[in-house]
Amino acid sequence: SDALQDIDFTIEDGELLALIGHTGSGKSTLAQHLNGLLTPTSGRVLVDGEDINQKGANRRALRQRVGLLFQYAEYQLFEETVYKDIAFGPKNQGLTGDELDTRVREAFARVHLPEDALQKSPFDLSGGQMRRVALAGVIAMHPRVLVLDEPIAGLDPRGRDELTEIINELHQDGVTMVIISHNMDDVARIATRAAVLHKGRLAMLGTPREIFSRGDELAAMGLDVPQTVQLCQALRAGGMDVPDCLTNEELCDAICRALGKEAASHA
Repeated sequence: SDALQDIDFTIEDGELLALIGHTGSGKSTLAQHLNGLLTPTSGRVLVDGEDINQKGANRRALRQRVGLLFQYAEYQLFEETVYKDIAFGPKNQGLTGDELDTRVREAFARVHLPEDALQKSPFDLSGGQMRRVALAGVIAMHPRVLVLDEPIAGLDPRGRDELTEIINELHQDGVTMVIISHNMDDVARIATRAAVLHKGRLAMLGTPREIFSRGDELAAMGLDVPQTVQLCQALRAGGMDVPDCLTNEELCDAICRALGKEAASHA
């Protein structure tokens, strides 16, 4: 059977699109179609209007436009210093000398590592730091679109927060991003749109608010809603008048408003 069927959507410039779905729903398979690592048996993948799989398409130039960070990317580090690992991609693009050096240092600056890490072996760093080195290696190639496959999987809470902040900053700077995630709290916090995959098909597409308002449908696919939404549902069940909230700030405001209304009604 086909791994993906009837997938039809457009990733807009500057957006942060989250791909969510159960294990085996086709998220990673779809991601690897976006930069030509996998070729569809039917249908087309267009980057800037160009079919990337047509005869004569420049695959190499395309891979420079769509950068993919694999799951557990730190396992692909292999150079003796962080500097050389980050330089590997742009060097393959033909960059040398000052231009290469600038690319490496710029990318390194984006991932919030201690200054002295640049000349260290990547294997002397923590797992979260190694993953950020791998991300810097992709950023250094200046892709137009960044595709990140489960970028925070397996990290401790601090590592997750640090990487989420970096992803957010890149997006604020105008980088178009596609993030595969099964962490609904992160999706609620940072995505501009979310696409839900189920058994290789596109089940939903919309803003996180639209997607998470369909909690029953998500539950039927074995997916959760963010913890803030779960708490709002519990509060409503207990009689408090609060809407579904996506962020902690919204949740605090909603609870304060509801308590204020209750206080006013008892006054």
